Amino acid sequence: MDRLGDILKQNWGYDRFLPLQREAMQCALDRRDSLVVLPTGGGKSLCFQAPALAVDGMAVVVSPLLSLMKDQVDALRTNGVAAAKIDSTMNARERVAVHQSIQQRSLKLLYVSPERIVQPAFMEYLKKAGVSFLVVDEAHCISHWGHDFRPEYRLLKQLRSAFPDTSMHAFTATATELVRTDIIQELGLHDPAVLIGSFDRPNLRYRVQKRGDLFKQVRELIDAHPGDSGVVYCIRRADVDDLCARLTQAGYKALPYHAGMEEADRKRNQEAFTNETTDIIVATVAFGMGIDKSNVRYVIHGAMPKSVEHYQQETGRAGRDGLEADCTLLYSYADFQLWRSIIEKNEAEGGDVALQKLQDMARYCDQLTCRHKALVEYFGEPFPSRPCGACDVCLGEVESLADAQLFGRSIVAAILDLEDVAGPTYTSLVLTGAREERILAKDHHRLPSFGLLAKHDVQTVRTWIEQLVNQGYFEKTGTYNILRLTPRGLALNRGEETPILTDRTQGRVRRPTPRRGAAQRVEADLASFDPALFQVLRQVRRAKAIELGVAPFIVFSDRTLRDMVCRKPLDTVSFLQVPGVSDRKCDAFGAEFIAAINAYCEEEGSR
Repeated sequence: MDRLGDILKQNWGYDRFLPLQREAMQCALDRRDSLVVLPTGGGKSLCFQAPALAVDGMAVVVSPLLSLMKDQVDALRTNGVAAAKIDSTMNARERVAVHQSIQQRSLKLLYVSPERIVQPAFMEYLKKAGVSFLVVDEAHCISHWGHDFRPEYRLLKQLRSAFPDTSMHAFTATATELVRTDIIQELGLHDPAVLIGSFDRPNLRYRVQKRGDLFKQVRELIDAHPGDSGVVYCIRRADVDDLCARLTQAGYKALPYHAGMEEADRKRNQEAFTNETTDIIVATVAFGMGIDKSNVRYVIHGAMPKSVEHYQQETGRAGRDGLEADCTLLYSYADFQLWRSIIEKNEAEGGDVALQKLQDMARYCDQLTCRHKALVEYFGEPFPSRPCGACDVCLGEVESLADAQLFGRSIVAAILDLEDVAGPTYTSLVLTGAREERILAKDHHRLPSFGLLAKHDVQTVRTWIEQLVNQGYFEKTGTYNILRLTPRGLALNRGEETPILTDRTQGRVRRPTPRRGAAQRVEADLASFDPALFQVLRQVRRAKAIELGVAPFIVFSDRTLRDMVCRKPLDTVSFLQVPGVSDRKCDAFGAEFIAAINAYCEEEGSR
């Protein structure tokens, strides 16, 4: 592994491995199949890029999006790695150049789409090219049980028979146990090493708030991050266009992105975001896996995503550089109904699974437990019973109603009155005194619990019921989710328990607050951080990126820039000590950055 350590330092500028990177790389060296699940920002790309340089031959990487392939190839070339892609955007000259590199055996990594690699002629071509190992990136796309199933990925099972003696390595950031099993079966992995990293992202602050005035809420959240890059997600294309137009009119540098746009317009807008000529992308879920930008400082969901997996992936666009970032979800029960209608209309195959995932997402919105804990436990990972210091619940931003016990006992009374018809929505209608025909026909308006919570609207009471379910006071049973009291619910009825209930009807936005606890470690080494010097270095970085025709984060990440600011390296030796500065990047960019730091320090010293 010393060889890998040298490669990591020389080509990427890091002197230590992140969790599970070493083990994943060893699988490639040992020619053993593997499935690697690492969260966004966990360094999964390095797990196959570094060993590709340590073995003979060319590693072939299957990637689903052209933009993702371009960013990764640009980053590799900037680090001095011989990498290329083959896709539909290339001209004849570019194709010939890649072909020559393959024939000369000088290429170490080749990126291709799933549609291309399964073409019989192309597989035969690769067989003669000296493939060292195969990589399937974003491997969750192969599973019907996953959140982003793509039919073309199912064809990748042909790779096993075409390359029986070549090791295959599947990588993804998001996969439940069911999805992991499906990936292994569909790809035909032989006795794979299964490496699962932590799903927790301690540098992300999660918040969930009831949606009120969406435009006002989004503006407040953006204003908390002046000049930073951020993504705002909406469900419908019309919502994207409307919100983006209003933000632009209000003076924000925002651009839209959705599948209804011309491909050229989508590409132009994504490049503007990547190249930092615009700050904000307002998008549907179409703007997802292709985002390799490391310095997204906030992600706002203007509506509830369709699954926890989607939420994990979309919030995972933030803070890929390991620095702090904010993820705020603004939701309404109308989102659930909208997604349900979309799923029932468009997802005949796997619709039941999608509806269950939608229920799980709604439960996440309503529950009042630590957000980090809820997310990682959803993926089967235990989480310590301590405040995370990086979510609205653990930061004390969620306040329980003073009359929570009274409201809870009122709901218990209705459940006991209604017995076998105590579904969540129907119970809410009875409690709020709704005089619907079905209630009157059953004489349920005569029940003692009828109208006990008439001062509150149905959606609020429905929210409280879900919160009580998630806290273990009730459980849902049967096809119609009939509510039943648990032992804890009986204790509530006796006045021996006090639940936590919140009123999310205000649509209130809290500005980001300083974190405490575990997540504060992210900023522990930034005591000497100088924002003015950081902006100077950002300008140097942008100039180099324009010169090279690559995204600024490919030159250096925000984290590397911030470390430069703290260390203030004034010569090549100290510049090479900055994490993320490789030998290649020091040679290519060091002079400009060192000169900028020297000039800044001299100017500051003369003041």
